[in-house]
Amino acid sequence: MSLFRTILVADDEPSIRHILTLVLTDKGYDVRAVADGEEALRELATRDYDVLVSDVRMPRKDGLTLLREAQAAHPGLTVVVMSAYGSQEQALEAVSAGAYDYVQKPFKPEEIVFVLRKAEERERLLRENRRLKQGGLPSVPQGHILGGSASLHAVLKQVARLAPVDTTVLISGESGTGKELIARELHARSPRAPLPFVAVNCGAIPGGLLESELFGHAKGAFTDARTAKRGLFSEADGGTLFLDEVGELPLPAQVKLLRVLQEGEIRPVGENRVEKVDVRVVAATLRDLGKLVEKGEFREDLYYRLNVVNVRVPPLRERREDVPLLASAFIHRFNRELNRESPVEGLSPEAEALMSAYAWPGNVRELENAMERAVLLADGPHILPANLPERLWAAPAPGPTGTNTGGMPQVGSDLSLKRAIRELEESYIRAALRRTKGNRTRAAEVLDISHRALLYKIKEYGIDPDAEAERS
Repeated sequence: MSLFRTILVADDEPSIRHILTLVLTDKGYDVRAVADGEEALRELATRDYDVLVSDVRMPRKDGLTLLREAQAAHPGLTVVVMSAYGSQEQALEAVSAGAYDYVQKPFKPEEIVFVLRKAEERERLLRENRRLKQGGLPSVPQGHILGGSASLHAVLKQVARLAPVDTTVLISGESGTGKELIARELHARSPRAPLPFVAVNCGAIPGGLLESELFGHAKGAFTDARTAKRGLFSEADGGTLFLDEVGELPLPAQVKLLRVLQEGEIRPVGENRVEKVDVRVVAATLRDLGKLVEKGEFREDLYYRLNVVNVRVPPLRERREDVPLLASAFIHRFNRELNRESPVEGLSPEAEALMSAYAWPGNVRELENAMERAVLLADGPHILPANLPERLWAAPAPGPTGTNTGGMPQVGSDLSLKRAIRELEESYIRAALRRTKGNRTRAAEVLDISHRALLYKIKEYGIDPDAEAERS
């Protein structure tokens, strides 16, 4: 859920006010636009705003004066300033005075959106750190890491031993098992807990932007780099950086990551200087990094640096005794979040039997989604089999899953169109990965979808690209 909802724009140019109102409203923000600093202060006095986006140069009351008076009256307000060419020194002065960041005109509207997203992430981290300092909410959301199984207990004992030291940890496990939550628990139990925990999915950022995101960049380092930018290593300084899907890092970024682990220093893109950082790195992967090393897709020296200690998170099918406990926690959570007038009390015996027998290929994430659906659909105090997703109770189609010689799915007694489409999609993805020997970039081209969409589908279906490559 977005932390920032209300945004006040202050700029004397009508075109800027109009464009930002359209763009930010389209992104789901509640936007109000005014023409100068005095009008902005009056508006801030009438309602609570999460963010003020203000031009530096305005009539009657300039952006610097507005910044100081607004933050004095509203200490929690996040301020982003805009500056035209020639007023950059004022923008830097505004940042020194407490503004979060500045954007230089002319700018692309998505630049403002990107800055707001980064400011929102910073606010989320600050709130999390305040909760940890105050001993408030648990570090791991209740219901995600619950369980009494021996396999989960062994993982949590391992986490307790590793948390106090700065050893680099590699977390392995299938999609949906809760690898990020284990990383957050390592951070929360460590001496670094009051400082930032920063998470990044290496597979979700385009390769050309990844180094800039991780290490930052200098002004003018590349096209559109109008300002210098801090990277995620700098944001996590003193705390923990969680690199999810670390196997997706391109080789140039792997070299830089190795330097950080060896020397404790980074070099922003386009800079000649190096910066010292104190960051604990925790990485996660659902791929076999050892096999990637054999293929030449992952550096062997980096592999050994990351894999000092391996924490394997067991899939849900290996701890089925935890399913009822997790289901109960999710039911109570969704009773609150969905504002049910008559709360669901729990699972019927039949539903619990089905859930305990199911393999849960999507692991805890799939269970969470199933419980949200069930709480929405339940008419009485208990969840019934009919409230569960069809894949848990529908009779499977006879014959093997796959395609016939004509390339169409086998048709059995189950005539669910949605299920057939999912099975067809999964079979095509597996076939493409086999054809390309596990190369996801080429597989995405074969399937005529984006690389990011393919990564999402691989996670959704719990597909192991390396295993498919071995079947080729």
